[in-house]
Amino acid sequence: MKKLLAILPLLAAAACQQDVPTVSLGLDDVYYIERMRKLRLEPAFTGRAYRWTVDGVEVSCEREYIFLAREEGTYHLAFEVIDDATPYSFDFEVVVMREEVEYSPYIADVLEYCPAPGQFVNLMPEYEPGDTYADMLKKAKECIEGTNDIMISLGSYGGYVTFAFDHTVINVPGENDFRIWGNCFYELTDSERKGGSAEPGIVMVSYDTNCNGQPDDEWYELRGSDYFNPLTRHDYSISYTKGATDQDVAWHDSDGQTGSVERNMFHDQPYWPQWVDAPSLAFKGSCLPPNGIDASGTGRYYILYCYDWGYVDNHPNDYPELNSFDIGNAVDAQGNPVKLPGADFIRVYTGVNQCCGWLGETSTEIARAQDLHIDQINYH
Repeated sequence: MKKLLAILPLLAAAACQQDVPTVSLGLDDVYYIERMRKLRLEPAFTGRAYRWTVDGVEVSCEREYIFLAREEGTYHLAFEVIDDATPYSFDFEVVVMREEVEYSPYIADVLEYCPAPGQFVNLMPEYEPGDTYADMLKKAKECIEGTNDIMISLGSYGGYVTFAFDHTVINVPGENDFRIWGNCFYELTDSERKGGSAEPGIVMVSYDTNCNGQPDDEWYELRGSDYFNPLTRHDYSISYTKGATDQDVAWHDSDGQTGSVERNMFHDQPYWPQWVDAPSLAFKGSCLPPNGIDASGTGRYYILYCYDWGYVDNHPNDYPELNSFDIGNAVDAQGNPVKLPGADFIRVYTGVNQCCGWLGETSTEIARAQDLHIDQINYH
């Protein structure tokens, strides 16, 4: 125990912004790390090729390696430099301990809040005269962090929020890894299809490979049920332009289409985010096919149909499986599967560009998120 207590302060001193110990001069015989924390290993050895194994299983062929474990225990690692002139191998251990302060299963921080114009923008959360971006970011965090469940709106297509937990969300093969709450509900007139107020948001994840605690590494979309739908547009982009008043917002997109974020009788506040001084806002990503249907034929009754799975605010919260997400569904920009150890940052953006008459634009709302691998019973 005395040896452990002596080593921990050294690790803390070497930690980067997210308490990730960095090994820059070589490899030690043993390391101590909390579960769901990254241990960045940067050996000073070079060669033709490399091999890392954990408990006898090859895990990487890169020179640098980030170790991450969900479970406590002692892990046996080996590093090999494969080189005819200077071969090298080294065996060592990583002792994974339970965290000293119990992790929260819920959102710990909101790093970005960038809604597109919309009827609930400046209301959810509420803008007050003089508020800056930092003020609105703080309000968004207060709405959805921890067990809070106050809705925030992402506005029209592309508007997004980026959040993080107080640990890395582990990618557990074959399981959903996290859940996100929205405010979707089902309507009862169509017994053949699930629909109602589905306003689907697309989920992206990022793994903090540079260990700087910022969402500046590569982002990957989590493939949902309609990712390969031929009507889903990838590499889609849109630009919003503020008009003569803050209620007048025009848009044009990469398909050559134009339109406006239409006002309705229920919300007469400015639709343009009031803390944004720029005259235009641009967003890009995947764009799902429209899901809104005028079931009445007269503009009186719209049904926003649900996609099968894989989107936020797409099914009622009473169906946790349909509001949960598997990091194993990550794909790169070309749609190729990507194997990520976990997710440090999660981003949700409104995934449909449509207006449904008096209902207004389709805008994703979220209220809370949860890591499904953290025991809620022990969280206070």
